[in-house]
Amino acid sequence: MRACLAALLCSLLALPAWSAEPIRIGVTGPFTGGSAPMGLSMRDGIRMAANEINAAGGVLGRPVVLIERDDEARNERGAQVVQELVEKDKVVAGLGIVNTGVALASQQIYQQARIPVITSVATGSFITKQFQPPRYPDNYIFRISAHDRVQAEMIVEEAVDRRGFTKIAIFHDATNYGQLGKLDLVHSLAIRGLGPTLIERFNLRDVDMTSHLRRARAAGVQAILTYGIGPELAHIANAMTVLDWRVPLIGSWTLGMSNFIDEAGPNAEGARMPQTYIAEDATARRSAFLTRYRETYGSERIPVPPAAAQGYDSMLVLAAAIRQAGDTEGEKIREALESLKERVEGVVMTYVRPFSKTDHEAIDDTSIPYMGEVRNGRVVFAYERDRLRAAGQ
Repeated sequence: MRACLAALLCSLLALPAWSAEPIRIGVTGPFTGGSAPMGLSMRDGIRMAANEINAAGGVLGRPVVLIERDDEARNERGAQVVQELVEKDKVVAGLGIVNTGVALASQQIYQQARIPVITSVATGSFITKQFQPPRYPDNYIFRISAHDRVQAEMIVEEAVDRRGFTKIAIFHDATNYGQLGKLDLVHSLAIRGLGPTLIERFNLRDVDMTSHLRRARAAGVQAILTYGIGPELAHIANAMTVLDWRVPLIGSWTLGMSNFIDEAGPNAEGARMPQTYIAEDATARRSAFLTRYRETYGSERIPVPPAAAQGYDSMLVLAAAIRQAGDTEGEKIREALESLKERVEGVVMTYVRPFSKTDHEAIDDTSIPYMGEVRNGRVVFAYERDRLRAAGQ
């Protein structure tokens, strides 16, 4: 509670003298634990955007105030903190959410309260469809991240179409994120007339992956497709070295997490994953974002660059919707998001009518993501053509 009050106080002190009532935005994510690099990066991006908005005069002449809560990557905790944001803090909209299971549990509160939320990170394919018409007349769940159907297709395209692997293992964690991601991978393989040679499930905080890898080696696996988060993925990479057996790791965007790269060290090299944003100065907009991040947080490194960029963009898009609505009433903000007229220059992309009544996904496979690769301890573009595409060439 003290941390939450301190965050609110800091955000208020950072504002100029305002006479208008602030616009209170809820921000939830895992700010502690194994998912924290994603949550903290996302929160940093949202804070940067909110500060810029307030420096430019706020929204509707009112300051934006972020009310932040740590959901600890736990489903029940996520629902609890969103309930508090809605009932006690009277937020008018929500941003954030990193873990798929937490999203499915907590966004129900926003939906029931008819308060829009833009999911900034969580990628489970079902997230924006949980309350989709016609079963529900209005859907208050939006997203700015690459959902798992898009990612799974990119992962399988990389493994099968580009690199010619046919004997493939899927390693996934036991969370909703891992389970649903596995199904998306199986679906993309089936489209190509393939099935996984082996499927291995592991739990969060499992550290010994050698038995899983021995089975994969015995089955003649050529590549491992992953759906998990950084610490466990690092244990997979490190265990391959222990067994003196190495095949490519190709997985979801979480292979770009700092705690995978740091804990796996040289064993992370060559891992490939979809990324909506890669921290290179590909455009003036992205260069400015990196510069502001360094100046704001005093760090040359963003722990999880896509999470920071998506958080930043989600705040900008929400602010544009509130301006268009001319009000902070939930239904009017939702309607504005579904018919957004303002062109929003983000970091991940430029948002031109990103949502509609029936489609609440801002990101699809028509322009992004890109395929990233770990090289020398950082994520870079795996393919030069993606770097050129990111630069608009």
